[in-house]
Amino acid sequence: MHVGHFLTRAAQRCPDRPAWLERDLTIPFREAEARVNRLAHALLSLGGQPGDRVAMLLPNGPQGLETILAPMKGGMGVVPMNIRLHPSEHAYMVNDSGAFALIYGEEFSEHLAQVRETLTRVKHFICVGRGGRGDLAYEAVLDGQPETPPDPTIEPDDLAWLFYTSGTTGNPKGAMLTHRNLITMAEQFLLTINPARPGDVLLHAAPITHGSGISIFHHIAVGAASAFPATRAFDPPRIFEAIQRHRATTLFLVPTMINLLLASPDRTRYDLSSLHTIFYGGAPMYVEQLLEAVRTFGPIFVQLFGQGEAPMACTCLPKEEHVAGDDPVKLKRLASAGRETPAVRVRVVDDEDREAPAGQMGEIVARGDLVMKGYWNKPEATADTLRGGWLHTGDIGYLDADGYLYITDRKKDMIISGGSNIYPREIEEVICRHPAVFEVAVIGVPDAKWGETVKALVVAREGARVTEGEIIEHCKRHLGSYKKPQSVEFLPNLPKNAYGKVLKRELRDRYWAGRQRKV
Repeated sequence: MHVGHFLTRAAQRCPDRPAWLERDLTIPFREAEARVNRLAHALLSLGGQPGDRVAMLLPNGPQGLETILAPMKGGMGVVPMNIRLHPSEHAYMVNDSGAFALIYGEEFSEHLAQVRETLTRVKHFICVGRGGRGDLAYEAVLDGQPETPPDPTIEPDDLAWLFYTSGTTGNPKGAMLTHRNLITMAEQFLLTINPARPGDVLLHAAPITHGSGISIFHHIAVGAASAFPATRAFDPPRIFEAIQRHRATTLFLVPTMINLLLASPDRTRYDLSSLHTIFYGGAPMYVEQLLEAVRTFGPIFVQLFGQGEAPMACTCLPKEEHVAGDDPVKLKRLASAGRETPAVRVRVVDDEDREAPAGQMGEIVARGDLVMKGYWNKPEATADTLRGGWLHTGDIGYLDADGYLYITDRKKDMIISGGSNIYPREIEEVICRHPAVFEVAVIGVPDAKWGETVKALVVAREGARVTEGEIIEHCKRHLGSYKKPQSVEFLPNLPKNAYGKVLKRELRDRYWAGRQRKV
């Protein structure tokens, strides 16, 4: 069994049902299967061999999904790259992966021109649209190729998706996701997280190179459609319009995107009644924001905790547990990432990798068929991250007595002030409850006496006024005194990476320049 067979089976069972939807374009499963097969044969005819890699630099759209699936059908691995990255970051991923082919959109021609001479291992450049420099045209490559599936030998532990981490601590590492990993993930969704139905429509409002693209597999498995908004940027009115147009049922969003939808007055202009599921993950979702989201859109939210190294579904907080009312236990659980999913074991360990008792902080680790094969060409990093057979996530948290996982912070984000460990997320949760606050990031800044102290970087809501003193007093009412910010700075926005995560390292670097931070 391999991931590409999901599409073959869907085309066999529901050939006329929509597979891809874009503006006024509808591609049924029969045609989607034929086009993916033709691209897979084309890659093989260009010299691709099982185990080779194919890089893609494409915006959200049908050709992006074809490019994700075709290498997998040909026994190759796909290397999806977020379009918002810098050319040098793309060049690093292409070269590090050793991709023999790069499929790109014509809008990235000048972007690639900046680094093209460094891409010496790429044998074929394939352009969706009008290519240059003698590159192959995407549609021409498909012409004349067989519409039946290729038949290479594909083993469950063969590479399917080479997922490059966000690289917040240096060059990104390529997490090798196998067919076994992706099939396990799809089974997790279908079994407990989101039993997708044939009439569902997954709207790709987030990049298909990340969580939204990973979500396609369990939808394809049941013959559900993927749809695309008429925008490349995340624009709330266009997202709402696409939900209405395509009768979208499902979205994958990072918390920042949910907050932007909540802040948009345009949501009342559109019929959003088709929505029944919004998956969220990838960054902290603060309880106050989550309560507002449930009040606005209804109990349709599902929280997921995973990583590129274990995609999407290590733990899950399902829809029914987002309905808390005034129950203090249920309200507390909204701050959790839920409980482990059936095919995954999750535990918390101390610095010696000994399992921590319930309620005790430690590093979150996971194991199971969801966990990556390893890092591409990085045996030492693989051995360290997968030591003892457990994926060491780098996240700090604890499990309660009922198995709910509470993620407090990344290891590197913990603040040590006067010998006390301070977890920024706890402070951020409190500050987010202030009505004038839209976003916040809490970091440690150098201090001669305490080593480091707490600083809050706040983005105020549009039109709201709030002072440093008000934020500090608000924290004093809800936190131990040693945890409150010693200073507050107001920013127009917080820096984020291409996946919507706040770049705390970039914020810290403004204050730690020339100093060594020991965490």
